[in-house]
Amino acid sequence: MFPTLGGVFAARLLPRQVLHVQEKQALMVVRTQSRGRGLTGLHVGATNVQRYFPKEVSVIELELDHLQIQCGLPPGFWDGEPEIHDPRLCAWLESKTFRTKPDRTPVPLNMIPSGKNSFKLQTVRLQGQAKLRQLSPSAA
Repeated sequence: MFPTLGGVFAARLLPRQVLHVQEKQALMVVRTQSRGRGLTGLHVGATNVQRYFPKEVSVIELELDHLQIQCGLPPGFWDGEPEIHDPRLCAWLESKTFRTKPDRTPVPLNMIPSGKNSFKLQTVRLQGQAKLRQLSPSAA
């Protein structure tokens, strides 16, 4: 059986086609929310919460570069407080976003569903595009 990528047989795709399939992958734009140094989290947004987070889920997994963490979702997450806070997430966000941005204004990030209750968090390029890796022909 051929491996699939987004429901398409990856073995039959050329590298450019694989990249194109990845670009169509579901993506939500979230933003950092800082309440001071050491108190940084994610503001997910009410629309994203309705679309991607079932109410029965109390914990999600986040992939932050090479680190994978589990974060609890507070009860108010579905009721007007769509925020995720965790000390490990805070450290990662501050190292990625506020190292070069001392004013601590919200920074957009891409949050890509990567499995059941699992998401990959990525910084956004200046052009507003997610950093995507192109699979080599041998990986397809």
